[in-house]
Amino acid sequence: MTARSPRVSPRWPLPVQDDWSTPFAEVLLGQLDLRPGLTILDIASGHGIPAFYLAEQVGEAGAVVGIDASRSQVASARAIQGTELPWLRFECQDMRAMPASLSAFQRITGNLSVMFLRPNRFEAMRGLIDHLAPGGQVVLTFPSLGTFDSIWRRIDQEMGRYGLVIERERLAAHVAERPSAAEARGWLERLELEQIVVVEQPLEVVSGSGQRFLRHPLLRGGFLDDAYECFDDQRLAEEVMTQVSLDLESMTPLIAQRCVLAGWKRIEINEP
Repeated sequence: MTARSPRVSPRWPLPVQDDWSTPFAEVLLGQLDLRPGLTILDIASGHGIPAFYLAEQVGEAGAVVGIDASRSQVASARAIQGTELPWLRFECQDMRAMPASLSAFQRITGNLSVMFLRPNRFEAMRGLIDHLAPGGQVVLTFPSLGTFDSIWRRIDQEMGRYGLVIERERLAAHVAERPSAAEARGWLERLELEQIVVVEQPLEVVSGSGQRFLRHPLLRGGFLDDAYECFDDQRLAEEVMTQVSLDLESMTPLIAQRCVLAGWKRIEINEP
């Protein structure tokens, strides 16, 4: 099967003001075979990008279940939904330990999701595929290895100037732990999915220097926070990171790698 171009949603479009989730959701939709009547499980659904869009596209003949481990995110999504799209529901559920009683879905999607499958990503992926119906498609996006490499190099350089050995080792471990596109493809190959597609597309993030860099809503959460966690002494962390933030020119452009991972579950044919 080939991916279909998503049609424009008149009431629940991807929010144009979200400059992180929406660009990743766009590459997800570019690979997703989406049509009315499908049942979809959307993992790491957050505040509903792209769950609301998906629900409108499948229509009331279909069903979408969005799951997230964060109760606050689920509450936020439910508040946005109100009484609209009754065939869409949001639940607080850890996607790494879904109950066996959960039904199989024709599609499994997950925007900015793969990093939350840790620590045992392959086993978590296997669990997801267990809930994908034969002939169904999985499409996941994540910032892959290589995302913001210029930032990590500059932080490592500054740590070196301070003679910080343990902190540099911790930073290297954080960076290496991020999944690569090749690693992600390997998971689907081991699970014997078909028509596997793995594509990386760069996304430039624009930031000012100093506190605008350190408090940037996209850079801080989940990225710069990892660097701060490398320090036992947070005063030293602030000193080092401040020096890094004042050298924005050496890190520009700030590039994230949008990786989309897609594949189809084979239909087993019983021999007579």
